[in-house]
Amino acid sequence: MTTINIITKVNAPIQKVFDINRDIDIHQKSASKTNEVAIAGVTSGLINLNETVTWRGKHFGIYLTHKSRMTAMNFYDYFVDEMEEGKFKFFKHEHFFEEQNGVTTMTDKLCYETPFGFFGKIFDNLFLKKYLTQFLLERNQVLKELSEN
Repeated sequence: MTTINIITKVNAPIQKVFDINRDIDIHQKSASKTNEVAIAGVTSGLINLNETVTWRGKHFGIYLTHKSRMTAMNFYDYFVDEMEEGKFKFFKHEHFFEEQNGVTTMTDKLCYETPFGFFGKIFDNLFLKKYLTQFLLERNQVLKELSEN
C-alpha cells in the first residue's frame, strides 16, 4: 500500500475551499493536462455523499476510466472518495480541511495499491507515486488559485 500526503495552504474560507474541491467542473479544469472528463454519474456541479462519478482521462499514454463514490462527508472539514471500478487494486482519497485566521489548510491523503503483484510495486516505485504526487500538486495549485480569487 502506498500513501501520499500533501498539505496546501489556501487564503480563502473553508466552505469555499471545500466546495471547490468537490466541484466536478473545476476538477475537469484542474486535470486538463490528462483530458480528464466526467462521463457517468455526477458529471457537473457539486458531488455529494453516496454519489458516483466516472472519469475518463489519458494517463501514461492510454485512456483509462475510474469510477469513484463519495463514501464519507462531514461539512466542511472532511470527505472521502473511493474507487469502485478502475485499474487500481485499492484507491482511497481522503480530503481534510481546517481553517485558522482566514487560511484554510487542505490536506490530501491518497492511499492506493497497484495490481500485478511485484511488477505493480516496481511500476509504483519507479513511476506511479511520483506521477500521482505531481498530479495532485498541480491540481491543488489550480484549486488554490480559484479559491483565492
